[in-house]
Amino acid sequence: MNDTPASAPPVQAPRVGFVSLGCPKALTDSELILTRLSAEGYRTSKTFDGADLVIVNTCGFIDDAVRESLDTIGEALAENGKVIVTGCLGARAGEGGGSLVQEVHPSVLAVTGPHATDEVMEAVHRHLPKPHDPFVDLVPPQGIKLTPRHYAYLKISEGCNHRCTFCIIPSMRGDLVSRPVGDVLSEARKLFEAGVRELLVVSQDTSAYGVDVKYRTGFWDGRPVKTRMFDLVRELGELARGFGAWVRLHYVYPYPHVDEIVPLMAQGLVLPYLDVPLQHSHPDVLRRMKRPASGEKNLERIARWRDLCPEIVIRSTFIAGFPGETEQEFQHLLDFVQEARIDRAGCFAYSPVAGAAANDLPDPVPDALREERRARFMAAAESVSARKLASRVGATMQVLVDSAPGLGRKGAVGRSYADAPEIDGTVRLLPPQKISKTLRVGEFTQARIVAAEGHDLVALPV
Repeated sequence: MNDTPASAPPVQAPRVGFVSLGCPKALTDSELILTRLSAEGYRTSKTFDGADLVIVNTCGFIDDAVRESLDTIGEALAENGKVIVTGCLGARAGEGGGSLVQEVHPSVLAVTGPHATDEVMEAVHRHLPKPHDPFVDLVPPQGIKLTPRHYAYLKISEGCNHRCTFCIIPSMRGDLVSRPVGDVLSEARKLFEAGVRELLVVSQDTSAYGVDVKYRTGFWDGRPVKTRMFDLVRELGELARGFGAWVRLHYVYPYPHVDEIVPLMAQGLVLPYLDVPLQHSHPDVLRRMKRPASGEKNLERIARWRDLCPEIVIRSTFIAGFPGETEQEFQHLLDFVQEARIDRAGCFAYSPVAGAAANDLPDPVPDALREERRARFMAAAESVSARKLASRVGATMQVLVDSAPGLGRKGAVGRSYADAPEIDGTVRLLPPQKISKTLRVGEFTQARIVAAEGHDLVALPV
């Protein structure tokens, strides 16, 4: 007879449901929170089912995003009952001057603003304590990622020093705060070591990196590195080259010093791709928006970039129907997008945002006219994009594979250097003609472009 008492079954760690809404900057906030949760032994889930508590990371930029966030919070409360809210909507004030979230959903456990990992964890500890367990409190070096294994976002700064009249981001995320350059590069290396093959650099204003700390010198791997956009991009490019990976730049304002980055693209250190949020082209509209550059200067700058690197792809976003926009000013925008030959363009019909200075501007454009102008803009932009894509037929391009069922025997889907995930087009890869050819997610393949279809390309692996 064995008198040894049976061991008690292991106690399962609490489970936290997590919903992440909004832009890539919010996504990186979610990744930080999930990393901390995993490091402390909490289990995490993308659903409310079986969760002991739910965290909703919200977006509060435009009205549709506010509605989506509030609806998601309501759904979490209905299905779970215990909800912590974080993100941009958490920083929005309601009509009574308090938290908008708490005015609409008074039963939430806690509300924080964006980039508030510590505050979120404090709320979790209050409502769902978890004792430390060294055997399960493990987390991979790169942290918890919500993106596929082969690409990841790298946030280099928080906040913004601009005061664009249509935007309330600075009131929610504050002024520019650049991350230490050594921390950024260390995170990048961990991501590459974990298998990331495309690093997407994001911030509110990538070009302004280091302005807040006067470009002070930091250190990485025992070497001095300036906290400056050029130095950071060069180091990221050198690091990526060692892993055979891509670096893609987003949210780059068209400052003169961006010209220094383009030769790095021509050298192959970083992708010849710039996501530049131009918003408009007419000088008067840009002044009303309080944007940092005029349309004419932007045309000159784009031409200079193409001289320095003919392969460069320009992606941008624009606003149609901004308060006071005349038909002449809108036509100026249509002419600009065609003259500048913007490769990838998106357009929003202007949407008033509570708290934005643009709400007080005279001569608002009627809703129907805003939408009509947005449609006209997209038609003009898509004609430019279609010509650009058609010119690639016959070329051989490197493609990063995103999806390849059965090792691509029946085809796959990937992206070229001209395509950022989720916002640009794709490359549809046909079944390889060689029996020995396989296509694996997260790996590169060479492919010959055989057709253009809408926003996408069709290619044959070679």
